[in-house]
Amino acid sequence: MKSQMLIGAASSGSGKTTFTLGLLHVLKKRGCRVQPFKCGPDYIDTQYHTMVAGCASVNLDTWLASEDHVKQLYARYGAEADVCVTEGVMGLFDGYDGMHGSSAEIACLLHIPVILVLNARSMAYSAAPILYGYKHFNPAVHIAGVVFNQVAGESHYSYLQQACKDVGVECLGYLPRRSAIEIPSRHLGLTLDEKFRFDAFTDRIATLIEEFVDVDRLLQLASVPLEETNSAQTDHLRANPEKACEANITIDKNNGAVSEKSSMRIAVARDEAFNFTYCENIRKLEALGEIIYFSPMRDSLLPAAADLVYLPGGYPEFFLEEISENDSMLYSIASYIKAGGKLLAECGGMMYLCHSIIGINGVGYPMVGALKQDATMKGMKLHLGYRKLNYNGMALRGHEFHYSHVNNSLPSETTMYNAKGMATNTAFIRYKNAIASYAHLYWGEQNILDLWK
Repeated sequence: MKSQMLIGAASSGSGKTTFTLGLLHVLKKRGCRVQPFKCGPDYIDTQYHTMVAGCASVNLDTWLASEDHVKQLYARYGAEADVCVTEGVMGLFDGYDGMHGSSAEIACLLHIPVILVLNARSMAYSAAPILYGYKHFNPAVHIAGVVFNQVAGESHYSYLQQACKDVGVECLGYLPRRSAIEIPSRHLGLTLDEKFRFDAFTDRIATLIEEFVDVDRLLQLASVPLEETNSAQTDHLRANPEKACEANITIDKNNGAVSEKSSMRIAVARDEAFNFTYCENIRKLEALGEIIYFSPMRDSLLPAAADLVYLPGGYPEFFLEEISENDSMLYSIASYIKAGGKLLAECGGMMYLCHSIIGINGVGYPMVGALKQDATMKGMKLHLGYRKLNYNGMALRGHEFHYSHVNNSLPSETTMYNAKGMATNTAFIRYKNAIASYAHLYWGEQNILDLWK
């Protein structure tokens, strides 16, 4: 038995992220080993979970991955934790097809209770029918309790308590209205800059949770068994990591498999401009060889003798001058591609490979120039959704989220489809051995090297 919960809500903007970050902070202050997870394809919230919890947050997504894979991830990462906290996505039952792909589906799949965060800013006793609906809509989804957000005070809270009592949903407390815990946003998720002190921000939320939420009762209600999936062989090696090192093998957290580790050198971009990655993608790269991180903003050259370069997405549009002025890195990457080096670029990474990126100010900034097209932030429009494609015999899935677009787009190697099976105009580009797309791919169950076979 251990405390496990999914933080769900009736809709986006209800306070899931605020409450999750504050709760993670409270648990860390108590000395708990806490493992965060995130429902869905979000690669930003996981970064903030990681900063608070001190360990990597893991995506759980039944569109990107199989149900078995999701269960294995949850069991393996959760096994060593005292508390598992999963932040939901959108409204509790919102999926790509009805409930499919929703937070509720994850809660059912993993048999974990839901703590509902309900925005009470413009309601009082009317919370009762909402809670009644969430409690009874699907009996397989266990609503263990509710925390109210944006509560005006004790008088307001008394109406909400009465609503819970009449419906039979346990009321665990509330977060009062405070401008100091409102999350600033940049496209999607939190903004981290010099003016935003993240530790102080989460500490403010934690202080309010400790004052107004019954955390002990929450943990008690969320105490359920954790299903185990580890194989005996992997258990032995995890318990004796020196044995794995001696044998030059790696333990794959995706499925418990033990495989030989090659001598590949994999260069992964990681700095303020490029950081949108999935935890399991990085783990799969670690299983293939040695990862060397580098910064396109500050390093002068690619890591020497790289066998594969990975340019993930991020916020290049906010660092155009720094990226564009690093001529030696631009030349290093262009030369690597020209020589036939294997490279995968996603979203912001794909923009970086273009001839230029045109900023919001209308100014064009020279980039690598390997892809003879221009990315632009002018006329910003949200492009969002799941994507699937077939290439080189691989069936791949991913997620697209960006406001930029490409002028004079290069032809696509294959067609990408959305979750409904409809063709999209998202290009999947290949130039020599450089593969680039707006889609953030998930390869937690695959060998990404098969793209180049």
